[in-house]
Amino acid sequence: MKYGFVLPRGDARTAANLAHTAEAAGWDGFFVWEPVWGIDAWVCLTAAAMITERICLGTMLTPLSRMRPWKLASETATLDNLSGGRVILAVGLGAIDTGFVEFGEVTDRKKRAELLDEGLDILTGLWRGQPFNYAGKHYQVKETKFYLPPPPVQKPRIPIWVVGAWPRKKSMQRVLRYDGLLPAKMNAEGRFEELTPADIQVMRTYINENRTETTPFDVIMEGKTPGNDRPKAVETVRKWAEVGVTWWLEAMWDDPDTEHNLTRIQQGPPRLEL
Repeated sequence: MKYGFVLPRGDARTAANLAHTAEAAGWDGFFVWEPVWGIDAWVCLTAAAMITERICLGTMLTPLSRMRPWKLASETATLDNLSGGRVILAVGLGAIDTGFVEFGEVTDRKKRAELLDEGLDILTGLWRGQPFNYAGKHYQVKETKFYLPPPPVQKPRIPIWVVGAWPRKKSMQRVLRYDGLLPAKMNAEGRFEELTPADIQVMRTYINENRTETTPFDVIMEGKTPGNDRPKAVETVRKWAEVGVTWWLEAMWDDPDTEHNLTRIQQGPPRLEL
Protein backbone atom coordinates (compact mmCIF):
# COMPACT_ATOMS: atom_id res chain seq x y z
CA MET A 1 0.00 0.00 0.00
CA LYS A 2 1.03 3.59 -0.69
CA TYR A 3 0.16 6.62 1.41
CA GLY A 4 -0.72 10.15 0.40
CA PHE A 5 -1.63 13.34 2.23
CA VAL A 6 -4.38 15.69 1.04
CA LEU A 7 -3.85 19.36 1.85
CA PRO A 8 -7.31 20.82 2.63
CA ARG A 9 -6.24 24.44 2.34
CA GLY A 10 -3.15 26.56 1.82
CA ASP A 11 -1.37 28.80 -0.66
CA ALA A 12 1.33 27.67 -3.08
CA ARG A 13 4.18 28.33 -0.64
CA THR A 14 2.42 26.34 2.07
CA ALA A 15 1.76 23.49 -0.36
CA ALA A 16 5.39 23.40 -1.44
CA ASN A 17 6.74 23.43 2.10
CA LEU A 18 4.33 20.76 3.33
CA ALA A 19 5.02 18.57 0.29
CA HIS A 20 8.73 18.81 1.08
CA THR A 21 8.02 17.82 4.69
CA ALA A 22 5.75 14.98 3.55
CA GLU A 23 8.48 13.57 1.33
CA ALA A 24 10.95 13.66 4.21
CA ALA A 25 8.40 11.98 6.53
CA GLY A 26 7.91 9.04 4.16
CA TRP A 27 4.62 9.84 2.43
CA ASP A 28 4.29 8.60 -1.17
CA GLY A 29 1.95 11.27 -2.50
CA PHE A 30 0.85 14.85 -1.89
CA PHE A 31 -2.52 16.08 -3.14
CA VAL A 32 -4.34 19.41 -3.26
CA TRP A 33 -7.94 20.49 -3.82
CA GLU A 34 -8.85 22.08 -7.16
CA PRO A 35 -11.50 24.76 -6.49
CA VAL A 36 -13.73 26.64 -8.92
CA TRP A 37 -12.30 29.87 -7.55
CA GLY A 38 -9.40 29.97 -5.12
CA ILE A 39 -5.77 28.94 -4.81
CA ASP A 40 -4.74 27.36 -8.11
CA ALA A 41 -4.00 23.66 -7.73
CA TRP A 42 -1.47 23.39 -10.55
CA VAL A 43 0.54 26.38 -9.34
CA CYS A 44 0.65 24.74 -5.89
CA LEU A 45 1.82 21.43 -7.35
CA THR A 46 4.41 23.15 -9.54
CA ALA A 47 5.83 24.89 -6.49
CA ALA A 48 5.91 21.53 -4.71
CA ALA A 49 7.65 19.86 -7.65
CA MET A 50 10.49 22.38 -7.49
CA ILE A 51 11.54 21.38 -3.96
CA THR A 52 10.78 17.66 -3.96
CA GLU A 53 12.35 14.71 -5.77
CA ARG A 54 10.34 11.55 -5.15
CA ILE A 55 6.81 12.20 -3.94
CA CYS A 56 3.86 11.89 -6.34
CA LEU A 57 1.84 15.06 -6.91
CA GLY A 58 -1.83 15.29 -7.76
CA THR A 59 -5.29 16.71 -7.26
CA MET A 60 -8.10 15.49 -5.08
CA LEU A 61 -9.93 16.02 -7.26
CA THR A 62 -10.22 17.74 -10.65
CA PRO A 63 -13.81 18.36 -11.88
CA LEU A 64 -12.98 18.02 -15.57
CA SER A 65 -16.55 18.73 -16.70
CA ARG A 66 -16.10 22.44 -16.00
CA MET A 67 -12.65 22.75 -17.63
CA ARG A 68 -11.17 23.14 -21.07
CA PRO A 69 -9.58 19.68 -21.49
CA TRP A 70 -6.77 21.04 -23.67
CA LYS A 71 -5.79 23.45 -20.89
CA LEU A 72 -5.69 20.60 -18.38
CA ALA A 73 -3.69 18.50 -20.86
CA SER A 74 -1.15 21.32 -21.06
CA GLU A 75 -0.92 21.75 -17.28
CA THR A 76 -0.55 18.06 -16.50
CA ALA A 77 1.96 17.31 -19.26
CA THR A 78 4.04 20.35 -18.33
CA LEU A 79 4.12 19.36 -14.66
CA ASP A 80 4.86 15.72 -15.48
CA ASN A 81 7.93 16.85 -17.41
CA LEU A 82 9.00 19.29 -14.71
CA SER A 83 8.65 16.71 -11.94
CA GLY A 84 10.25 13.84 -13.83
CA GLY A 85 7.03 11.84 -14.13
CA ARG A 86 5.34 12.23 -10.74
CA VAL A 87 1.85 13.48 -11.62
CA ILE A 88 -1.40 11.69 -10.73
CA LEU A 89 -4.68 13.09 -12.04
CA ALA A 90 -7.85 12.36 -10.05
CA VAL A 91 -11.10 13.26 -11.83
CA GLY A 92 -14.80 13.25 -11.13
CA LEU A 93 -17.95 15.29 -11.59
CA GLY A 94 -17.09 17.51 -8.63
CA ALA A 95 -19.31 18.91 -5.90
CA ILE A 96 -21.66 21.54 -7.31
CA ASP A 97 -21.89 23.29 -3.92
CA THR A 98 -18.30 24.53 -4.29
CA GLY A 99 -19.05 27.42 -6.65
CA PHE A 100 -20.61 25.78 -9.71
CA VAL A 101 -23.83 27.79 -9.44
CA GLU A 102 -22.14 31.06 -8.54
CA PHE A 103 -19.94 30.96 -11.64
CA GLY A 104 -22.51 29.58 -14.06
CA GLU A 105 -20.96 26.13 -14.45
CA VAL A 106 -23.00 23.17 -15.69
CA THR A 107 -24.82 21.49 -12.80
CA ASP A 108 -26.90 18.86 -14.62
CA ARG A 109 -25.40 15.49 -13.69
CA LYS A 110 -25.98 13.83 -17.08
CA LYS A 111 -24.39 16.69 -19.01
CA ARG A 112 -21.44 16.84 -16.62
CA ALA A 113 -20.90 13.11 -17.17
CA GLU A 114 -20.89 13.66 -20.94
CA LEU A 115 -18.39 16.51 -20.58
CA LEU A 116 -16.21 14.35 -18.32
CA ASP A 117 -16.11 11.49 -20.82
CA GLU A 118 -15.33 13.74 -23.78
CA GLY A 119 -12.79 15.65 -21.71
CA LEU A 120 -10.96 12.43 -20.86
CA ASP A 121 -10.95 11.42 -24.53
CA ILE A 122 -9.37 14.75 -25.49
CA LEU A 123 -6.95 14.81 -22.58
CA THR A 124 -5.51 11.38 -23.33
CA GLY A 125 -5.56 12.02 -27.07
CA LEU A 126 -3.51 15.20 -26.74
CA TRP A 127 -1.05 13.48 -24.41
CA ARG A 128 -0.40 10.96 -27.19
CA GLY A 129 0.61 13.80 -29.51
CA GLN A 130 -0.34 15.11 -32.93
CA PRO A 131 -2.10 14.60 -35.23
CA PHE A 132 -5.20 14.55 -33.02
CA ASN A 133 -8.77 15.20 -34.09
CA TYR A 134 -11.97 14.87 -32.10
CA ALA A 135 -15.64 15.28 -32.95
CA GLY A 136 -17.92 14.93 -29.95
CA LYS A 137 -21.28 16.20 -28.80
CA HIS A 138 -19.75 19.03 -26.78
CA TYR A 139 -16.19 19.41 -28.12
CA GLN A 140 -14.60 19.53 -31.55
CA VAL A 141 -10.83 19.54 -31.91
CA LYS A 142 -8.68 19.75 -35.03
CA GLU A 143 -5.00 18.86 -35.15
CA THR A 144 -2.49 21.62 -34.59
CA LYS A 145 1.03 22.14 -35.86
CA PHE A 146 2.29 25.07 -33.82
CA TYR A 147 4.30 25.15 -30.58
CA LEU A 148 3.68 21.49 -29.86
CA PRO A 149 4.57 20.57 -26.26
CA PRO A 150 6.44 17.41 -25.29
CA PRO A 151 4.24 14.51 -24.16
CA PRO A 152 4.11 13.46 -20.51
CA VAL A 153 7.11 11.57 -19.16
CA GLN A 154 4.99 8.69 -17.83
CA LYS A 155 4.04 5.89 -20.19
CA PRO A 156 1.55 4.90 -21.41
CA ARG A 157 0.13 8.04 -19.76
CA ILE A 158 -0.18 10.01 -16.57
CA PRO A 159 -2.22 7.78 -14.20
CA ILE A 160 -5.88 8.83 -14.10
CA TRP A 161 -7.95 8.00 -11.02
CA VAL A 162 -11.71 8.20 -11.62
CA VAL A 163 -14.63 8.41 -9.21
CA GLY A 164 -16.79 5.31 -9.54
CA ALA A 165 -20.28 5.45 -8.04
CA TRP A 166 -21.37 1.90 -7.25
CA PRO A 167 -23.58 0.36 -8.58
CA ARG A 168 -24.07 2.92 -11.38
CA LYS A 169 -23.09 1.06 -14.55
CA LYS A 170 -21.97 4.05 -16.63
CA SER A 171 -19.87 5.39 -13.79
CA MET A 172 -18.14 2.06 -13.23
CA GLN A 173 -17.59 1.51 -16.95
CA ARG A 174 -15.75 4.83 -17.06
CA VAL A 175 -13.46 3.61 -14.29
CA LEU A 176 -12.56 0.48 -16.26
CA ARG A 177 -10.92 2.56 -19.01
CA TYR A 178 -8.43 4.26 -16.71
CA ASP A 179 -5.96 3.61 -13.92
CA GLY A 180 -7.61 3.89 -10.53
CA LEU A 181 -10.90 3.83 -8.63
CA LEU A 182 -11.98 6.57 -6.27
CA PRO A 183 -14.87 4.60 -4.75
CA ALA A 184 -18.28 5.99 -3.92
CA LYS A 185 -21.59 4.30 -3.11
CA MET A 186 -24.89 5.68 -4.35
CA ASN A 187 -28.37 4.53 -3.38
CA ALA A 188 -31.44 4.31 -5.63
CA GLU A 189 -32.42 7.89 -4.76
CA GLY A 190 -29.06 9.20 -5.97
CA ARG A 191 -27.65 9.96 -2.54
CA PHE A 192 -24.17 8.92 -1.46
CA GLU A 193 -23.80 6.46 1.40
CA GLU A 194 -20.91 5.46 3.66
CA LEU A 195 -18.54 2.90 2.16
CA THR A 196 -17.70 -0.36 3.88
CA PRO A 197 -14.89 -2.85 3.18
CA ALA A 198 -17.57 -5.19 1.78
CA ASP A 199 -18.47 -2.52 -0.79
CA ILE A 200 -14.83 -2.30 -1.87
CA GLN A 201 -14.68 -6.07 -2.26
CA VAL A 202 -17.69 -6.03 -4.57
CA MET A 203 -16.30 -3.15 -6.63
CA ARG A 204 -12.88 -4.77 -6.83
CA THR A 205 -14.44 -8.02 -8.06
CA TYR A 206 -16.36 -6.11 -10.74
CA ILE A 207 -13.16 -4.42 -11.92
CA ASN A 208 -11.16 -7.66 -11.97
CA GLU A 209 -13.86 -9.37 -14.02
CA ASN A 210 -14.50 -6.57 -16.50
CA ARG A 211 -11.32 -4.54 -16.97
CA THR A 212 -9.47 -5.47 -20.16
CA GLU A 213 -6.58 -3.01 -19.81
CA THR A 214 -3.30 -4.62 -18.75
CA THR A 215 -1.81 -1.54 -17.10
CA PRO A 216 -1.53 -1.27 -13.29
CA PHE A 217 -4.70 -0.31 -11.45
CA ASP A 218 -5.14 1.31 -8.03
CA VAL A 219 -7.99 1.47 -5.54
CA ILE A 220 -7.88 4.56 -3.39
CA MET A 221 -9.43 5.14 0.03
CA GLU A 222 -9.58 8.46 1.83
CA GLY A 223 -9.93 9.00 5.57
CA LYS A 224 -8.29 10.05 8.82
CA THR A 225 -6.00 8.21 11.20
CA PRO A 226 -4.58 9.35 14.55
CA GLY A 227 -0.94 10.22 14.08
CA ASN A 228 -0.28 9.85 17.81
CA ASP A 229 -1.74 6.33 18.04
CA ARG A 230 0.04 4.11 15.57
CA PRO A 231 -1.72 0.82 16.47
CA LYS A 232 -5.14 2.42 15.99
CA ALA A 233 -4.03 4.08 12.74
CA VAL A 234 -2.70 0.80 11.38
CA GLU A 235 -5.91 -1.02 12.26
CA THR A 236 -7.93 1.65 10.45
CA VAL A 237 -5.91 1.15 7.29
CA ARG A 238 -5.52 -2.62 7.51
CA LYS A 239 -9.22 -3.38 6.97
CA TRP A 240 -9.06 -1.51 3.65
CA ALA A 241 -5.79 -3.07 2.55
CA GLU A 242 -7.27 -6.51 3.13
CA VAL A 243 -10.00 -5.86 0.53
CA GLY A 244 -7.66 -4.54 -2.17
CA VAL A 245 -7.14 -0.84 -1.46
CA THR A 246 -3.68 0.17 -2.77
CA TRP A 247 -3.54 3.86 -1.75
CA TRP A 248 -4.55 5.40 1.58
CA LEU A 249 -5.08 9.18 1.45
CA GLU A 250 -4.96 11.00 4.76
CA ALA A 251 -7.45 13.87 4.49
CA MET A 252 -8.13 16.38 7.25
CA TRP A 253 -10.95 18.20 5.48
CA ASP A 254 -12.54 19.20 8.77
CA ASP A 255 -9.30 20.72 10.11
CA PRO A 256 -7.61 23.01 7.58
CA ASP A 257 -5.29 24.56 10.17
CA THR A 258 -1.79 24.55 8.64
CA GLU A 259 -0.02 23.74 11.90
CA HIS A 260 -2.31 20.78 12.56
CA ASN A 261 -1.71 19.46 9.05
CA LEU A 262 2.04 19.94 9.46
CA THR A 263 1.97 17.96 12.70
CA ARG A 264 0.07 15.09 11.09
CA ILE A 265 2.44 15.03 8.13
CA GLN A 266 5.47 14.92 10.42
CA GLN A 267 3.97 11.97 12.32
CA GLY A 268 4.24 9.98 9.10
CA PRO A 269 1.93 7.67 7.22
CA PRO A 270 0.06 4.80 8.92
CA ARG A 271 2.18 2.13 7.25
CA LEU A 272 1.27 -1.49 7.78
CA GLU A 273 4.93 -2.41 7.42
CA LEU A 274 7.31 -1.94 10.32
